[in-house]
Amino acid sequence: AAMLRELRRRWRSYKYRFVPWLALNLRRQRRTLRYVPESSQDKIIADENVFETLLKTFKALFINDFGRQADILALLPEVKCQYLELLTVEQKQLKVNPCNHQGQHVFTPEEVLFNTLGFAVSRDQSSLVSAGTGVFVTKGFVPKGTVVSMYPGTVYRKHEPIFFQSLGNPFIFRCIDGVLIDGNDKGLSRSVYRSCSRRDQLGPFQMSDESWLTATPQNPLAVGQYVNNCSHEKAANVCYQEFDVPGHFPVELKQYLPNVAYSHDIESHLRCVVLVTLRDIKQGEELFSNYYTVVN
Repeated sequence: AAMLRELRRRWRSYKYRFVPWLALNLRRQRRTLRYVPESSQDKIIADENVFETLLKTFKALFINDFGRQADILALLPEVKCQYLELLTVEQKQLKVNPCNHQGQHVFTPEEVLFNTLGFAVSRDQSSLVSAGTGVFVTKGFVPKGTVVSMYPGTVYRKHEPIFFQSLGNPFIFRCIDGVLIDGNDKGLSRSVYRSCSRRDQLGPFQMSDESWLTATPQNPLAVGQYVNNCSHEKAANVCYQEFDVPGHFPVELKQYLPNVAYSHDIESHLRCVVLVTLRDIKQGEELFSNYYTVVN
């Protein structure tokens, strides 16, 4: 009995790579597929909307962490003035002494997300049998067309080595253009991400976020790798969308980006993947995505 359970566990992890199983299920389960007319038409919302959402959320997280940003702000005096103004407005709304920045009220990342976007998401036991961890809207309401999560991990271009990291790894996401994102927070994948993240750090400026590798991510959106695949009973309510971080993204906010490039290449933009809602989602609902994308 124990051997059969182990075989079933391994099959559930491996079946998404077994070509005959994929062919059979892609033909039978059209509801669980995501169809993209062309590789250039995979956008559910405009990149500008993704950028604005991330910027708004990361700024709120930065202000909430203001007491720990002294080294960064010392090198960016103009930026410091801007955030001081934003912090003063926030403290006035909370009826806190605006001169006492050290005594500001610090929220949890989930509270910051709720106060900023009107909802919070977190990991919990999935409602699907034997699915393990899932992602739920734990508070608030998420309108259709909203960035509700991000897919964290190391970003590999098509020619870069990922064989050993891929062994027994169900968290590798393939973008439409062949770019791969390894969202595994354990084992070799974890070590590679940390190594690349620390390689790219410039003095006090962190170019990526390592905290998604822990149980308490500082970016509460960085839980997208745990969103489960939809089924006939549970239709997809979110969809993956690729997003290249523009060069003008504020350097002080890159510490919240949960992705890092495997190879250091200053000429290419960092690839991120966000999850966008396909319909309104209420508090308590689990997020379900389309693992299989068919590009015509």
